[in-house]
Amino acid sequence: MSVLTDLIYGGSNAVAGLTEGAVNDAIAKYGADHPIAFPDTAYFFPTIYAATGVKVAKLGDLPACVGVLKSLITNQEDLGQALNAGLATAVGAEIIEGLKFVEPRDTYEEARVAGIGFVPDPIIRSLGVPLVTGDIPGVAVVLGKADDPKAVAKVVKDYQSKGIMTFMIGDVIEQCADEGVKMGLELRVIPLGHDVTSVIHVVTVAIRAALIFGNVQPGDLAGLLKYTKERVPAFVNTFGNIDSVVVSAGAGAIALGFPVVVDIDLGENQVPGALESVLDHEETVKKSLELRNIKIKSKELPIPVAFAAAFEGEIIRKADMHNEFWSGKNPTAELVLMREMDEIEDHKITIIGDDLDAGKEFALATYVEVAGKKMQADFESVIERKIHAWFNYMEGVMHTGQRNQIRIRINNDAYEKGLRLKDFAEVLYHMIMDEFDAVVDKCQVTMITDKEKVQDLLDNVAMPRYNFRDDRLASMTDEAVDRFYTCILCQSFAPAHCCVVTPERLGLCGAVSWLDAKATNELNPNGPCQPIMKTNCIDERTGRYETVNAAITEATHGAVENVTLYSILEDPMTSCGCFECICGIEPMSNGFIVVNREYKGMTPAGMTFGELASCTGGGVQTPGYMGHGRHFISSKKFIYAEGGIERIVWMPKELKDDVAERLNKTAKELYGIDNFIDMVADETICTECDALMDFLTEKNHPVLSMEPLM
Repeated sequence: MSVLTDLIYGGSNAVAGLTEGAVNDAIAKYGADHPIAFPDTAYFFPTIYAATGVKVAKLGDLPACVGVLKSLITNQEDLGQALNAGLATAVGAEIIEGLKFVEPRDTYEEARVAGIGFVPDPIIRSLGVPLVTGDIPGVAVVLGKADDPKAVAKVVKDYQSKGIMTFMIGDVIEQCADEGVKMGLELRVIPLGHDVTSVIHVVTVAIRAALIFGNVQPGDLAGLLKYTKERVPAFVNTFGNIDSVVVSAGAGAIALGFPVVVDIDLGENQVPGALESVLDHEETVKKSLELRNIKIKSKELPIPVAFAAAFEGEIIRKADMHNEFWSGKNPTAELVLMREMDEIEDHKITIIGDDLDAGKEFALATYVEVAGKKMQADFESVIERKIHAWFNYMEGVMHTGQRNQIRIRINNDAYEKGLRLKDFAEVLYHMIMDEFDAVVDKCQVTMITDKEKVQDLLDNVAMPRYNFRDDRLASMTDEAVDRFYTCILCQSFAPAHCCVVTPERLGLCGAVSWLDAKATNELNPNGPCQPIMKTNCIDERTGRYETVNAAITEATHGAVENVTLYSILEDPMTSCGCFECICGIEPMSNGFIVVNREYKGMTPAGMTFGELASCTGGGVQTPGYMGHGRHFISSKKFIYAEGGIERIVWMPKELKDDVAERLNKTAKELYGIDNFIDMVADETICTECDALMDFLTEKNHPVLSMEPLM
């Protein structure tokens, strides 16, 4: 083992020396009080913060961190000690990368060349749902320079087709790009940078997952390492020759629980299950997934393009567009209808009108009819909403919108590979029969491009059905149902969290409505959504139920025992960390601000979204702060116990515009207020509490006459 430990220590000592020199140079140039921070994070230097609790905010905070780094390098002939030296390399890499932000932002932009560098908090939060649902079943780190560019490109494409999120460091970035690998955050193949120290940006993703979702406390190194090992399904692949710094960085990955697969022969220096040689690149993916116990549910579909969640964010520009279906120019509709068993023919696919070869722009109706002994009309919309994801999973296809307001683009490459409307129908048939097999026994799909027939279907079938559903949803209040549902999808990352989903309160991720939870329970009675019979109400104002408390206690294994459904101050519902928005107290106005995770600026509460969000998450109840979905903002049950939506005083303009119509409707129905949204400030009006009070006074906002919150 001496060769391996010697390499680790050699790399760790080299990084320690570079780090110490870089810190001393920066302090000499800028002064110890010069501020330093990674962009858009509430976790300072995340590795240092999580491991030690130290909040690095200025250059003068770093020498002590260098001291901690050096103390981890014992140079003892012991593998465990050597792995600690690997953690020291991670700390050094974080400091070196962080020092790039001492200069103005554009300097770092220029320095990183190819690669995004640091991954901001909101992106990590947005990844929570696909990670827990398995759309992202694992995280790969690919680094180095491959002897055979085609081999590394094939590996990365294989990961992409399986939905694995892949981060790349080094010359493999250009090698894969030259071999046609599509990259970008939206495609889940992410170039980080060329310096080996860029690997820290993957490490901080895992570390912040522990802080955001797992409620691991800063300074709890043992808890941090336990979390990353057990709950972050990451691994490392190196290509080409490796030097001592790469070996030391790999040791840090192993210490975090991430196995490393190299494509050179390490002989007796291998560590089974942690550091292994795989010389045949055909076996690299298989071995990597095995080491992390990642099981991929294969979706082999009879279509000519790749199909994977990794393509969901693909953007197709007009210049690369072969076909487009857009409601702005032609009638469109996506409709799923329940039929009797004898009314449809299983796997019948019908194309009415021209196919993709006949032109560039079309009308389109995607009409799916399903039947099953356990099928319910309430499940139509649940299946229908999945069309958006399934179409996006096709490589070369971009889909936005739903119902009669959609836009679909097909790029030239997908068309050249043979993608046609029949393939869209095949995707729907196979995915419906796979994911909804518990309730769907038969499915037939009709794709219509004939403009008159699309309009006829839209006017006489689709719109009446949409309107019927809307009327039913409007009548579905919490009082009108006999049960709520738990949702513990996020417990794989946040073991102390459980959502309670009601008709008027969707899951905080924004992806699980009451109907979704009901359908999930029907599909999998032992799955993540369990019914809570709505009995034994303790307090209607706060929404406190004995049955809800019992269900929460059981679902969180006793971590949380009391929850209210309608209060933000009294036992508020917990959060995992992937919430779309966070609501928090603004003390001066006696109201609440609501901030969406996409907003990067300051708020009148004196905190950014990340700082507000760090007050909750990981299953922690923090009175006065609550994560939630966008649509909950306009609910009549939103912070109901504290006075409801009349307490909302500020939100970012993008969010305000998005919820305006629904929020105005609720305010009119509940309080008789017209255009309530005009009374709510945003960042174009103010970001400071004094200016906010001036605005609220000018608008005579109702919050000014409400009882104090405390």
